[in-house]
Amino acid sequence: MLKSLEIKDYALIEHLQVEFGEGLNIITGETGAGKSIIVDAMGLLLGGRASTEVIRKGAAKSFIEGFFNIKDNAKVKELLLNNDVETTNELIIRREISLKGANRCFVNDSPVPLTFINQLGDLLIDLHGQHEHQSLLRSETHIDFLDQYVDNNLLLAEYRKTFNDYQKKIDELKTLKKKEKSLNEKKEFYSFQIKEIDSVSPKENEDDELSNELKILENSERLLELTTSIYQTLFEGENSVQDILSEANRKLSELELIDKIFSVTEKESRNILSQINDIAETIRSYNSKIDIEPKHLEEVRQRLGTLTLLKKKYGGSIDTVLMHRKKIGEELSLAENFSEKIKEIKNEIKKSRDNCRNLAIDISNKRKSKIPLIEESINKTLNELGIEHSSFNVKIERSLAADEDPNYILSNNKKIKITNNGCDEVEFFISTNIGEDVKPLVKVASGGEISRVMLALKSVLAKTEALPVLIFDEIDIGISGRIAQKVGKALEELSQNHQIIAITHLPQIAGNAHHHYAVNKKLVGDRVVSSINKLDDEQRVNEIAKLMSGEEITEASIKGAKELIKNGQ
Repeated sequence: MLKSLEIKDYALIEHLQVEFGEGLNIITGETGAGKSIIVDAMGLLLGGRASTEVIRKGAAKSFIEGFFNIKDNAKVKELLLNNDVETTNELIIRREISLKGANRCFVNDSPVPLTFINQLGDLLIDLHGQHEHQSLLRSETHIDFLDQYVDNNLLLAEYRKTFNDYQKKIDELKTLKKKEKSLNEKKEFYSFQIKEIDSVSPKENEDDELSNELKILENSERLLELTTSIYQTLFEGENSVQDILSEANRKLSELELIDKIFSVTEKESRNILSQINDIAETIRSYNSKIDIEPKHLEEVRQRLGTLTLLKKKYGGSIDTVLMHRKKIGEELSLAENFSEKIKEIKNEIKKSRDNCRNLAIDISNKRKSKIPLIEESINKTLNELGIEHSSFNVKIERSLAADEDPNYILSNNKKIKITNNGCDEVEFFISTNIGEDVKPLVKVASGGEISRVMLALKSVLAKTEALPVLIFDEIDIGISGRIAQKVGKALEELSQNHQIIAITHLPQIAGNAHHHYAVNKKLVGDRVVSSINKLDDEQRVNEIAKLMSGEEITEASIKGAKELIKNGQ
C-alpha cells in the first residue's frame, strides 16, 4: 500500500505531499492542473526514464519520495533481504534528478541502482496509462494470472518441488559425466602414480626414523670409541670411578661405626656407587650392539633418497604422499564404477521426469478447464465497460524442447519443454474492434481503452493478486454516462482487494471514491504552481458537482453529486 507521496520541484509542482488511504483513491481536477504530472512522478519514482527537463525552473534538482506499507508483501521483503537492504514493514523509496546529472536512488536510505528500483516497482504498483509497471502487458506474467484465477497454488508448489529435485538430479548427472571424462583422461596417469608410490610403500614417520638411524650409523666408529672410553673410566680401567668410589664407601662405613653422623653420607655414597654401576652397564650394553656395517648404512641412505624423491613429487612429506595415494585410489575406484552410478542416476531422473509430467499435465488440464469461463467473463466485463465488440482469448501452447535441453517431458512421443511453471506457455490475445483478428495483449491500443482493458482483466483475474497498488490514468477517455458508472463500480469492487489510485474527469467514477483528492493550479508570483488536497465530505460534493455542471455549481448538480456519492457507497 502507498501511504504517502512527496514531490518537490518537479514540473509544475513546487512542493506537494499527499497521504493515500486504503480502497479507492480518486484524483480529479481541471485539465492541465497537474493530475498526470503526479502519475508521471510516480512512474519516475518506480524507475521510469529520467530527464533534467522535469526539474522545476530555478531548482537544482527534483525530489520524489514514496512511503509504502509492505507488511504483507513477502516478495518485496525477499527482494530487499537478497540485496542486503534493511527490511521492516515500511519501505521508503526516494529518487533525485539533478541538473548536474547525478541522478540517485535510495531505498530505506540506502543508495541502490536504478535496476533495483525497477524490480521493486514491478512488485509494488501496476501503473495503467503508461506501459512501465503494467504486469498484464508483460506476457511472462499471464501464466501467473491464470494460475491465480484457477487456484493452482498447491499443485504448483508440489510441481515446483518435484521440478527442483529433477533439476538437481540433472545437474548431478552432468557433474558425474564431466568427472567421468576427466577421470578417464587421468586414469592411466593415476595408475602410474599408484604403482610408483606402492613400489616404495612408504610408512608413516618412516623418513624421521630412518634419518635418526642414519645419523647413528654414520657415527658408529665414534660411538664405539666414546662408549669404550666411558666404560673404561667408570668401571673396567685402572683406578676406575667404581674402584675409587668403592674405597671411599668402605671408609665411610668405618666412620659410620664410630660416629652415626656419617650414616646419611654413607647411604648416599652407596647410592652414587649403584648409579655409576647402572650407567656403566648401560654404556656396555650399547657398546656391545654397535655394528659397523657399511652395507646397511648404504641401504638406509638409498631408502631415504627414494623417500625424499617421492616427497618432492607428491607434496613434501610422507603424510601428503599417503593422502595423495588414498585420494587417487578412491578416484580410480570411482572411475571403474561410473557406469553403475550413471545408470542409477538416470533411473532417478526418469522417475522424477515422470512425476513432473503427471503434475504438469494436471496443472495444464486445470488451466484449460477454466479458460472458457475466463474468456466469457472478461468479454462480458469489456462489453460493460464500453468496449462492445471485443474478443478476448487465452492461448495455451507447448514448445518442443531443444535437443540439448534436459528439461522436458514426453507427450505423444514428443519432447515438451518444461519450466518452473509446468509445460504450458500462456499468452492473452485480444481484439477491441469488430472484424479484427485477435493480437497479443501487449500490442493492443493505448490510453483510456487499454486502461479499461486492464480494469476488465484485473476485475476478473486479479482479485487475489498480491500486487498491492493499481494506478489508472486516463481510464475515462472516450466514455460517459452509463459506461462511466460501470467503470466506477468496477474500480470500487476491485479496490476491495487492492489500493486503487485513479484519475478521472467523470463524476460517475468520482462518486465511488473512498478518498477523494483535488488537484489545482494557481499563479504564485509569476509562476504556476500545482497542489493537491484531500477533500472532506462537503468539498467532495462540490467537486463532483463542478464535474457535472462546470465552474458554476447549481442546486441540481449538488443534488446529483450527493446522489452519485450515495450510489457509490
